[in-house]
Amino acid sequence: MNYQHIENLLIRYRGDAVTVKTISGGIYEGVISEVTNDYVAMKTTDTVGENDVVIVLLHAVESVLPQRT
Repeated sequence: MNYQHIENLLIRYRGDAVTVKTISGGIYEGVISEVTNDYVAMKTTDTVGENDVVIVLLHAVESVLPQRT
């Protein structure tokens, strides 16, 4: 299956804060830093203020919710 639609959606929100829900039920919040045809990379910040990068495979994405700024 081609994941071009979700890739285009994520490219549209590159640099913006989003919440991504995966098919397995994981919820990831962060700023989209990179989008490829296989995955999306998001920069996240934990409660201590540490930065991290989360990689989510496109075939695992169930929904994307843009965050208000």
